[in-house]
Amino acid sequence: MPFKIIRNDITKMQVDAIVNTANREPVYSTGTDAAVYEAAGAEALLAARREIGFLQEGEAAITPGFNLPARYIIHAVSPCYIDGSCGEAEKLRSCYQRSLELALQYRCTSIAFPLIATGNFGFPKAEGLEIALSVIHNFLMQEEMMIYLVVFDKESVRLSGQIYDDIEAFIDEHYVAEKQRREYDPLASPQCDSSADAVTQEKVADCVQFAPLMAENARFQTSATPKKRASRKAAAASEDSRPLDEALQLATKSLKPASKPRTLDDLMNNVGETFQQMLFRLIDEKGREDVEVYKGAGKDKKLFYKIRSNVNYQPTKHTVYAFALSLRLSLDETKDLLQTAGYAMSGSNRFDLIMRYVFEQGIYDLYKIDCILYDFGEEHYFSCE
Repeated sequence: MPFKIIRNDITKMQVDAIVNTANREPVYSTGTDAAVYEAAGAEALLAARREIGFLQEGEAAITPGFNLPARYIIHAVSPCYIDGSCGEAEKLRSCYQRSLELALQYRCTSIAFPLIATGNFGFPKAEGLEIALSVIHNFLMQEEMMIYLVVFDKESVRLSGQIYDDIEAFIDEHYVAEKQRREYDPLASPQCDSSADAVTQEKVADCVQFAPLMAENARFQTSATPKKRASRKAAAASEDSRPLDEALQLATKSLKPASKPRTLDDLMNNVGETFQQMLFRLIDEKGREDVEVYKGAGKDKKLFYKIRSNVNYQPTKHTVYAFALSLRLSLDETKDLLQTAGYAMSGSNRFDLIMRYVFEQGIYDLYKIDCILYDFGEEHYFSCE
């Protein structure tokens, strides 16, 4: 995938270019800026920066990487955040855009960005992340380059507290309801995905016998912060007061309506489709161009045409989800596409629950979903493929 979120020291990135959050004047300050100068060789880098001279906010310039593993350093002059009404967002967007243009000009095939301006320059992290993802997404729809977003912690890639809280509540609600269903319904069988998935390694975890609900609730209680324990306790009390049937209905209720429900004819007309056949049928039905679809899924042309040439191609589960997001499928369509590859959307798997949430909420941006998955501690998110 041409985009990847990683935790690392940007001065150690082995890429063609790294981006440094620079000052307007040819000086360096503290934090990452100082670390870049010290690792590259402060005297040589400062001399090169002086040759460039003064830069306006939103502008970028390039120098050699000197002692860094990277060939080049791109100096992007970050805006100082005032109140959001002084053109800060436009200047920050320009930092990313100009940096990518310079990387193209110097024939770079890989580049590493920090989350520009969100440290000492005071830009709100959630808004700064939204701008970074937007510019990177638009660029990668037109060009080929490996782009890294180098962060220090999970807080750096949190889109918004409200999204985090909503997903956490959604997972808790559906996870507990699924546990109840399996614990108390003797006819219920686990939704087991027995197909080999090289990325997610979903094996027997979804198929084992579940512990009693009380033990599971205890685990939730002991692993949460006091604030979260209080909210979960209230949710559990509310859940206990409802009949089991109502709790089970809650587990399958969408947060907002999906697209038009499928008819019986829709289902019968496509019996026996393989993943490859359904994928290309959906591309045609939705009037999408091939390049738009595979780039939107974070895939390259080589993989896409490998799928096209093999009617029985077996994708990973992540690949199925990636194409479903690129095609902006409904939840039902996504489940159907998963089924053609031998997978199911499990009600007891955190990754699947997060994916169910994003489809129900109409969140189709792969990079934003990566941030959500990263924030929830998922080891296998899309940019790790």
